[in-house]
Amino acid sequence: MRTMNPPYPARPIRSYVLRAGRMGSGQVRALAEIGPRWVLPYRAAPLELPAVFGRSAPCVVEIGFGMGQATAQLAANAPDTDFIGIEVHAPGVGALLQRIEALGLANLRIVQHDAVAVLEHMVAPDSLAGVHVFFPDPWHKTKHHKRRLVQAGFAALVAARLQPGGLLHCATDWQPYAEQMLDVLSHEPLLQNTVEGYAPRPGHRPLTKFEQRGLTLGHGVWDLVFRRRAAPAG
Repeated sequence: MRTMNPPYPARPIRSYVLRAGRMGSGQVRALAEIGPRWVLPYRAAPLELPAVFGRSAPCVVEIGFGMGQATAQLAANAPDTDFIGIEVHAPGVGALLQRIEALGLANLRIVQHDAVAVLEHMVAPDSLAGVHVFFPDPWHKTKHHKRRLVQAGFAALVAARLQPGGLLHCATDWQPYAEQMLDVLSHEPLLQNTVEGYAPRPGHRPLTKFEQRGLTLGHGVWDLVFRRRAAPAG
């Protein structure tokens, strides 16, 4: 018997997979006790950033912060900048909440949701000073390349959310993905490379233990830093 197609659209391709990560008791406590203060619930409405942080300051979004080590260090090193970290995995959210508490960070918030949806619905156009995408899943297999986060649509979305002069900073330790990123970002009309090709690692990007281990083993790391152009006149 022939099966009819379902009367609803196919599930959209996700750039991540929800993995069942093991959570420590401290992370569980952080989610329950600290989370309500620092985790912003997902809503399909633009955030009022001055209301969220209690001040007007440049705001940077970090996508896929993992366990939050680099994100917490960035926020601690730049107290005059506000940060929003986006991560879907609960253990990482719990770990970053622990770091927020330990370091007394008042300039960092978290959204536990799909980053594309957050950028589309929670971030107003022309509102961000920067977007960070550090070591996203490279999806090594060719058949999975469609799941890579940095695609043409994503580049256009980020560019629209950046203020003119705002920076998109990506980093990867997988050269084929670096090459794709460079090609995709170079073809986005609202973005301009700040250098010719790949950028030296900016001093503000923390060197994580994972990255340092890879460098020790001779692995490469590629940084890409693109600036949002001014909107065309007219």
